[in-house]
This record gives sequence, C-alpha cells and structure tokens, in this order.
Amino acid sequence: MGAIKISRRQFVKLAGTASGSLLLPSGSARAAEGRLRLPLHKAIGEAPSICPFCGVGCGLIVAAQGNRVVNIEGDPDHPINQGSLCSKGMSTAQLNTVDGKINPRRLQTVKYRARGSNRWEVKSWDWAMDEIAKRVKATRDQHFIEKDAEGRTVNRLEAIASLGGAALDNEECSLISKAMRSLGLVYFEHQARI
Repeated sequence: MGAIKISRRQFVKLAGTASGSLLLPSGSARAAEGRLRLPLHKAIGEAPSICPFCGVGCGLIVAAQGNRVVNIEGDPDHPINQGSLCSKGMSTAQLNTVDGKINPRRLQTVKYRARGSNRWEVKSWDWAMDEIAKRVKATRDQHFIEKDAEGRTVNRLEAIASLGGAALDNEECSLISKAMRSLGLVYFEHQARI
C-alpha cells in the first residue's frame, strides 16, 4: 500500500473542518436551549440614543435599571462614531447621575434671580413658563415691525433670536421653526450649522 499524498494546505483545511465540526453541534445545541446566556444578577434595559452635546450626532447605548441611568457608552453599530466617544460624550451619564445617585449639581427646580438681586429664588415651573410667555409677548408688542422704511409690509421681529440645539430631531426643529416664524422672528438658527 502506498501513502496518501496530502499537501500542507489541504491538511490544515481538513484539520480545521474536523475540529469545527466536532465543536459546532454541542455549541449550537446549548445556544438553542438558552444555556449560553450570561447570568445577570440585575435586570438592565438598554436603549439606543444620540449624544446631546454637539451637531455630530454620535450614537449612545443607555443602560437603565428602573428609572435610573446606570451606564452610557458608545454604540459600536452606529455609523458615525462606531463606538467611540469624546470626553463630553463619555460624561453624558453625569448629566443625570454621579456614582449612581442623582447629580447634586443638576438643577431640579427653577432658579430665578431678579434684576439687581444677589440671591437666587426657587420658583415653580408654571411661574417660569408664564413669565417667559409674558416677556416674549411684551418684547414682540414693543418691537414688532409691520412696515419697513419704504412702506412695504414686512411683519418681522428683530428683538428676539432663537438658537436650536444638537439634541433636537427633525420634527422638533420643524415645530420650532414654525413657531418662530409665526412670531415674526428673523434671527433663528441651529447650533449644528454654526
């Protein structure tokens, strides 16, 4: 009997195929049974999100337990950042928590300092919204321009400006744009374009 001639390349292919076929059935059977899951001690939900700091729009994966954010990291499947984050993006979790507790520097109430005052007062959200509405209306009433110097109708307001942020999606930007145009604003912009 003669020896079977086999090249080194064919030997490596056969060895790889043989060892892979030995491991595959047991691994797939265990996976089908669900025994390969990692034993988590706490139920943690993950959701994709977008970094709020600039106009780049890096993807985040936000892990939450109950109503508390426990971790934020870059999304490796996101086409923009592919899992990497800048120092601001990496600190996103601190917007809400520090060491698992509510960030002590995060404002939970409305703070108001009156003109000429040297101290902050705590106000309600309803008071703040009403105050903003009053000030916008007063400014619009005082500075609204119906006609220009040549008598043409312009209906514009140049005393208020609006600047949108990178955390806004298209629908929010559209609504803000419509609201600002309805007030007659001329100067409104989005942070990502600046």
